[in-house]
Amino acid sequence: YHPAPLSENTPPDTFVVQISALYKVPVTYSIVSGDEKGYFVIDSSTGIIRTRKNLKLEDFPVIFSVRATDSSNADIFNEVSVNVEVIDENDFPPVFPSSLLEEGLEENLPPTQIVQLKAQDNDTGRNGFLTYGILSGDRLKFRIDEATGILYSTASFDYEEEPTEYQVVIYAEDDGIPEKKRGYCTVVIKIID
Repeated sequence: YHPAPLSENTPPDTFVVQISALYKVPVTYSIVSGDEKGYFVIDSSTGIIRTRKNLKLEDFPVIFSVRATDSSNADIFNEVSVNVEVIDENDFPPVFPSSLLEEGLEENLPPTQIVQLKAQDNDTGRNGFLTYGILSGDRLKFRIDEATGILYSTASFDYEEEPTEYQVVIYAEDDGIPEKKRGYCTVVIKIID
């Protein structure tokens, strides 16, 4: 048996799976091994398995054995394994060390690297996998590498002609389940004469 994965936030007494043995007389179900930490409980007559307590992600997957025993003869039984996986929930949004950065950029430079932004996400796996993007700002003059978080200018600036200050709002987005979460950082770019 390989039931649907459970969320790490699954409350106690949640249905997991129903075990059923085909047999001519009633059977008694029991968990015989593999669930050393006592996460699961089985109804001895229906074969329904439920969670007994809160789940700890680091203990999973748990593979345990369920025995169906002839209710009138304990020497007649069969066993099946149950493999339960737990999904890491997307608990944390990405966070930048600072929500506001100021960077100077000299005028008349060719397109160049301005700053590398790095957000932290305390989730693991895909829930902590980050990509970067520009939420607002002049997309014709700036771009961000979505994998590295490096912000680049895409044009040369002239201190005398253009605005001497730009605001670019950057986001970091995780690849979370069930929903993606974002963190934000505003970069103020000052053109230097």
